[in-house]
Amino acid sequence: MDPKHLFDDPRLTAVGLLYEAHDGLLARLEPTWKSYGLSGLDLNALIRLSRSPGRKLRMTDLAVQTKLSTSGVTRLVDRLERNGFVRREADPGDRRSSYAVLTAAGATRVARVLPAYLAGVEQWFTGLFEPAQLEALTAALRVIRDTANPEATHISD
Repeated sequence: MDPKHLFDDPRLTAVGLLYEAHDGLLARLEPTWKSYGLSGLDLNALIRLSRSPGRKLRMTDLAVQTKLSTSGVTRLVDRLERNGFVRREADPGDRRSSYAVLTAAGATRVARVLPAYLAGVEQWFTGLFEPAQLEALTAALRVIRDTANPEATHISD
């Protein structure tokens, strides 16, 4: 590529817009979860547990979904457990493995924050698109996710 035009590459524009959109969206949504005493990571984990069968996930799956290391997800679950939002449950089939399980208090906290959170998501993200545009964007994001983060494809959506 001609070095003169290197910085005009449309790929830089596309990925730069993705980063800027992500950062801007998080900045707009952050006050919502903070007003309910949660971090973005806390809310992400609680929502993922809420949407999982039996409202539980293996700790390793929760680590993959939240992009945390083993020790990072342990610290997250420790904090959520101290707040009464999750509990640990041993895996009866594998002594080395355990589950993070959403508690009634965790489900209540998610139910309280979700209306305001979803209103923000609607205002700053999904509501900006026509239904067909949102469907196409969701499909495009899934292609990126499935390619860039294939280990998450079997445990989220």
